[in-house]
Amino acid sequence: MMGDMSRWIFFMLLCLLHTGQAIWLTVPPIGTKCVSEELHNNVVVLADYYALPDDHTHPSPTISVKVTSPFGNTLHHNENTTHGQFAFTTTEAGNYLACFWVEDGHNPGGKSLNVGLDWKTGIAAKDWESVARKEKIEGIELELRKLEGAVEAIHENLIYLKTREAEMRAVSEITNTRVASFSLASLGVCVLAAVLQILYLKRYFQKKKLI
Repeated sequence: MMGDMSRWIFFMLLCLLHTGQAIWLTVPPIGTKCVSEELHNNVVVLADYYALPDDHTHPSPTISVKVTSPFGNTLHHNENTTHGQFAFTTTEAGNYLACFWVEDGHNPGGKSLNVGLDWKTGIAAKDWESVARKEKIEGIELELRKLEGAVEAIHENLIYLKTREAEMRAVSEITNTRVASFSLASLGVCVLAAVLQILYLKRYFQKKKLI
């Protein structure tokens, strides 16, 4: 059991040390292509993007990009470029969105464009070379510093997940309470309607002298 737990922790450390994703996007000639990632507060994000032509004999295509926070704040905006980079530290938890599109007149062939996006977050986005030069560490000491950062990231992720779980539990309890209240109210309305209907029919039959 302890061996399985140790392997799981080691796997999580490796994942956090290499937390990043290089993906390919196909941006249509008309419209927008977006990617999103859910991040919690105080996470460093670093990303590089670049447009790739389908035919290398043509001039390199240009793209436009806009990165927004969960509340719609613009974190990065660049138009008609072949490549670029954005970096920021999250100030709010939620889905961060990066959208790519082609401006009118900047895609003469009218074809879809391929865009490469190298998105790094957390410890993977940290400049370890600068840390090593500044603190004069290298080799095993540097790797231990990376592992220390990974452990801190795991701890922060666990706290974040615990907080989200508590929030979801609270929402679930509130929803259950409202559903139960609505069900009781619906039952009460049905009973009241049935009683009123019976009283109306009784009065009607008495008026017609049927009973």
